[in-house]
Amino acid sequence: MMKIYHNPRCGKSRQTLALIQEAGLQIEVIEYLKTPPDVEELDSILKKLKMEPCDLMRKGEAIYRELKLAEKELSREEAISIMVANPKLIERPIVIKGQNAVLGRPPENVKTLL
Repeated sequence: MMKIYHNPRCGKSRQTLALIQEAGLQIEVIEYLKTPPDVEELDSILKKLKMEPCDLMRKGEAIYRELKLAEKELSREEAISIMVANPKLIERPIVIKGQNAVLGRPPENVKTLL
């Protein structure tokens, strides 16, 4: 079973989901803006992605500028907490299969999990 942290308004997210569905695989779709991950879940996702929180932040979002995150040196825990409180900051889509995960940017990245 695969899991996708999905935003249906995002073209890359829709394309990634379509690639998985075309492969005929079962997938749990999590609309992360409606049901954001908690701190432990996001920390686990980051470890599976082998990424640091700052690498998964959407730096073009208004909330990123409003919080002046570019000017701050955040700890891992602080960055994760901010992302959980402001899920728009989380880059998407994220696809997880077991202990492996990829960021669906570009959507073809998901093929490594198929």
